[in-house]
Amino acid sequence: MENTPIFTNDAIVFGILMLCLGFVFYTESQKNKFWKTFYKYIPGLLMCYLLPAIFNSLGIISAETSQTYFISSRYLLPAALVLMTISIDLKAVFNLGWKALIMFFTGTIGIIIGGPIAILLIASFSPETVGGAGFDAVWRGLSTLAGSWIGGGANQAAMLEIYQYNQELYGGMVLVDIVVANIWMAIILLGIGKRQKIDHWLKADNSAINELQEKVQHFSDKIIRIPSLTDLIMILTFAFVAVGIAHWGSEFISTYLTSNFTAVSDPKSPLSSFGSSFFWLITIATIIGILLSFTKAKNYEGAGASKIGSVFIYILVATIGMKMDLTKLFDNPGLILIGLVWMTIHALLLIIVAKLIKAPYFFLAVGSQANVGGAASAPVVAAAFHPSLATVGALLAVFGYVVGTYGAILCTELMKIVATN
Repeated sequence: MENTPIFTNDAIVFGILMLCLGFVFYTESQKNKFWKTFYKYIPGLLMCYLLPAIFNSLGIISAETSQTYFISSRYLLPAALVLMTISIDLKAVFNLGWKALIMFFTGTIGIIIGGPIAILLIASFSPETVGGAGFDAVWRGLSTLAGSWIGGGANQAAMLEIYQYNQELYGGMVLVDIVVANIWMAIILLGIGKRQKIDHWLKADNSAINELQEKVQHFSDKIIRIPSLTDLIMILTFAFVAVGIAHWGSEFISTYLTSNFTAVSDPKSPLSSFGSSFFWLITIATIIGILLSFTKAKNYEGAGASKIGSVFIYILVATIGMKMDLTKLFDNPGLILIGLVWMTIHALLLIIVAKLIKAPYFFLAVGSQANVGGAASAPVVAAAFHPSLATVGALLAVFGYVVGTYGAILCTELMKIVATN
């Protein structure tokens, strides 16, 4: 294998990832001036993301040879969603209101119009970058980015099938997807550390978010206790029994739908996302967490349920960071430039609308990641504001899967028009 990393054993890789997390949390807890100043400007969550990226870029570890991301996203993420939802106040979540949906759809529209605008701008000084003929046409390849950035992996695969982009060139588009999406996520995480200043500039109304946080915090303070071994076992029981049910349910539903409905089994169909087992995995895990919040299971929040969920989320963050190779930023500068311009348009539209409707930075960040990052990173970003908000990220991300292929088709048709005229 080309560029084999130094460590391919996942036990060692996981140890390195935990070393990164331990280093960040230990230094962030220090009271000396250097670390206090450092974390004032660089959020701890961003460091948990960047350190594994550095190890990956140096060839010490690699997401290509490791199963840690797959395990984290398929086992720890659904477990985290259950534990972070177990004490949720569903009414308070719905009270977050229309601004969350507006920012989500703004993010979607930003991707839809961003693609064709990016092609027009780049074509004005480098037409060969956005050219290509037949199945090699760049606009066909960019359709897969639209699928990924509005929905997720299933939508990306659907766009590859619909527009038949040259498979040999597809790797370049995957690289642009990873590089640009990860740069944007790093910027969003950086913004979380400055969210009070951003909200002040946006003149945002945070009352609904603060009310949800205060309700969860008040409930947690009321039932807080030193967890016993039984408490910890029960918390993990709720989490991983739910993960087991979610995996069983997701496999059953996706198999049933793909076997019985042509619209789902056809990779070219806009409804093919419903055949994605990951889509159903996240959906079922979130529903189980919501159902548990109506039972006495919610009292385990007092023993630290959401804290254990947060541990799982941070492990996921480290594995996501490991997918970022900083040395590949300049491998295909033309395509990456298209991606950066595209993402800039997405970001600018979000900022403009957030300013107009006075939406908090939370809605901007999660609305964007529910599109661009999907179900793996939207709950991560939401939970960075407060563990109780992870559910909001998960619900919006699931919504992204549903509209992803439709939005991506519209975006691609617009890109085709501007690229071929």
